[in-house]
Amino acid sequence: MAINKRKVQEINAGSMADIAFLLLIFFLVATTMNVDTGIARNLPPMPPEDQKTEDVKVKVRNLLPVLVNSSGNILVGRSGEQEYITIYQLKDRAKEFIMNATNDENLPEKEVKEFDLPDGTKWSFEVSKGILSLQTTKETKYNAYIQVQNELTRAINEIRDEVSMAKFNKKFMELPEDVRAVVAKAIPMSISEAEPKDIGGKKVWQ
Repeated sequence: MAINKRKVQEINAGSMADIAFLLLIFFLVATTMNVDTGIARNLPPMPPEDQKTEDVKVKVRNLLPVLVNSSGNILVGRSGEQEYITIYQLKDRAKEFIMNATNDENLPEKEVKEFDLPDGTKWSFEVSKGILSLQTTKETKYNAYIQVQNELTRAINEIRDEVSMAKFNKKFMELPEDVRAVVAKAIPMSISEAEPKDIGGKKVWQ
């Protein structure tokens, strides 16, 4: 009795490697990857070698200490004038300090500077000498630190928007790149970070 044997047709796998390679390239090109870029900050230029140490000290009125403890509590103000505020109050407090709209002698000094605009005109603007000084402890939670950083940065960005709207009738990010660079010089990202303190179990702030 004859047995009907069927041969299983072989699959041509010759092009499978090419297809897999093309798929790999597609996913590499189409996939978005998150990249940690860090927090952008401009460091101050190095002082001249012949400059005296006392000459580089920041005047008390030009500095707003922002302290964040291990519990995430925020203490703002100079020694003897400190007060607790919430994260939701921080932005407005920072803006009020930097802008010094009433020219309060206890708030930052201003210096009138003249900037060259790309269209060839001059722009005189009162540049604040205010600096937001962020201080943490080594026990401060990273999330609390980032939230405070975000609010301080948001304060500067809102000031830039307000100045840009008043001068150019556009928000800061809507301005051409060369004009943005001028506005950024007029309202610098003046956020200073001190080295975290090791309080060694001592209670610095309640």
